[in-house]
Amino acid sequence: MPTFVTIGYGDRAGYDRTAAILRDAAHKQDEVLARRGAVMGVAGQPTQVRNTNAASLETTVGPFLTSALPVAGFAIIEAVNLEEAIKLVSGTPCAVAHGVVEVWPLERRD
Repeated sequence: MPTFVTIGYGDRAGYDRTAAILRDAAHKQDEVLARRGAVMGVAGQPTQVRNTNAASLETTVGPFLTSALPVAGFAIIEAVNLEEAIKLVSGTPCAVAHGVVEVWPLERRD
């Protein structure tokens, strides 16, 4: 089954201005994804890693990418196709609470 990486973006202000009944339903959708075997987690502090020419290891604390909303979390899900993956994440907290969820097809190299 195809695998997808999802990145959820959202902030507390958007979450707080979303009706509690919608937030509760969105958390239930996260539970559905978890029962389907999704690997999910809240985003922690990132560290950038560079090793130019495999000779110069450099790390920088903080994100490389920037966005209008902070990264809230990640998930790895399986779905029949992109359309199903979109449907599965469309009811999650970031999608519902004034945020956004990106869905990236993952071309596995098993």
